[in-house]
Amino acid sequence: MDVEYRPRDDDAADPGEVVWAWVPYDEDDGRGKDRPVLVIGRRGEHLLGLILSSQDHDRDAADEARHGRFWTDIGTGAWDARRRPSEVRLDRLLVLDPASVRREGAALDRARFDRVVAEAARIQGW
Repeated sequence: MDVEYRPRDDDAADPGEVVWAWVPYDEDDGRGKDRPVLVIGRRGEHLLGLILSSQDHDRDAADEARHGRFWTDIGTGAWDARRRPSEVRLDRLLVLDPASVRREGAALDRARFDRVVAEAARIQGW
């Protein structure tokens, strides 16, 4: 796993960028939705990412944790047209085919990226 901050304005998904991609639901029953994903690195030809959400999980953090879901706030960014505050899910690492990425949303700044990666590594044990 190669995790490193390196966003580039090149129309390709790079670590440090929030992109949009199809993400299967946790149940893995064939359903899912198009959603923002923070690309944190690569594994071979695939992208590694973490799901973003505009829902506030602070209110139900204990319930989320009981189900093994952990979130951290990252604030606002150009990935959300309405500039709603976002959270990143730390416990679920996505492995994405670069061809499944629909568009770049924005680059996360280095400080927020480093914090998210450190928290995800602690939660996931890598």
